[in-house]
Amino acid sequence: MEVSSPQTLRALLKLRELILSGELEVGERLSELPLVERLGVSRTPLRTALVRLGEEGLLDPIPTGGYAVRGFDERELYAAIEVRGTLEGLAARLAAERDLAPADLATLREAVRSLDALLERSPITVKNFDEYVKRNELFHACIIELAGSSVLARQIERAVSLPFASASAFVMVQAALPEAQDMFTVAQDHHRCVLQAIEAREGARAEALMREHARLARRNLELALRNQRTRDLVPGSGLFRFPVTEAV
Repeated sequence: MEVSSPQTLRALLKLRELILSGELEVGERLSELPLVERLGVSRTPLRTALVRLGEEGLLDPIPTGGYAVRGFDERELYAAIEVRGTLEGLAARLAAERDLAPADLATLREAVRSLDALLERSPITVKNFDEYVKRNELFHACIIELAGSSVLARQIERAVSLPFASASAFVMVQAALPEAQDMFTVAQDHHRCVLQAIEAREGARAEALMREHARLARRNLELALRNQRTRDLVPGSGLFRFPVTEAV
């Protein structure tokens, strides 16, 4: 669903912020009139925003009408990451199997080169993680574009709409956890190897590497959920509905 008006976009962004911040709690039913007053928009754009957030998976439709904030259990968290990895793996395989000219791979090569330069310059920290996120997202966007499939691109867009399923969801966590720093090195090696596999037109290898690359996000999630400090760095952590044992 396209966001076609400024009011709809305003309602969408604000509602998403309220959900991810925990101001709207898991299971809370969303009533239109209070939200219209709270967001300062009319009913039509609000309803459009609610439908969009339902499509993203942040809201559950109620049989009697309306929506409630959705919660996620542990299996759903890991499944969302696995789905993203599977689809991106397919994108990498399709990219490798296409007859791409060297010029077609220029942006992907530059994304890998810029990540190399960033990691060589200094460790990734909370202060510079924004720069890493931008370059990492460029790498993933290039893979999707090189696949040459609008159908697949739409499915990946849906898969990463959940805040903890995107390729850069756990960069902040990695930047804050000393034991996760090594994963930046592993992730960058994956980036280089995926590029090499696509250049060599090794579809199966490219697919396997991208799926393994997504598994790093699962490991980062496991690290993040060890204690409250790092748990709060996970996007949408207020939506998680399972007990977590505190680290000692």
